[in-house]
Amino acid sequence: MQSLSKPVQTLVVRQVNPAFIHMVWPDIKDYLEAGLSRSQNEYTAEQLKVLLVQGQQVLLVAEDGEKIRGAATICFENYPNERIAFMSCIGGKFIATKNCWEQFCNWAQGQACTRVRGYAHDSVARLWQMKFGVKKTYVIVDKEI
Repeated sequence: MQSLSKPVQTLVVRQVNPAFIHMVWPDIKDYLEAGLSRSQNEYTAEQLKVLLVQGQQVLLVAEDGEKIRGAATICFENYPNERIAFMSCIGGKFIATKNCWEQFCNWAQGQACTRVRGYAHDSVARLWQMKFGVKKTYVIVDKEI
């Protein structure tokens, strides 16, 4: 009997060189816009693209060999005791599996990071806590002035 379920996609996480942001932009723009739609409007997708091209943030993509399935942008926070890979935007199936999470963490270690961090709504924080062992460390409050 044939299985009707779809095979599990194996996603590979890789960094995109800033010189190639324009080439992959049509494939990732919707993913990043979806992530930014839950933000506080710190920047638009086009403004984020400029930060990526300038090298102020880093673009990571998750692809299955045929197409890009998710994307994340990373900025680095440097402190005396820590170097943090901060997920500033995420969309699509970037952190879809434990394998993707491990690839992301390995990439961050290769960038001399001591931890990974990102903003998350409560539901995402609970999911990532169950799946990947992250812990909620801060609650951020915000008021427009």
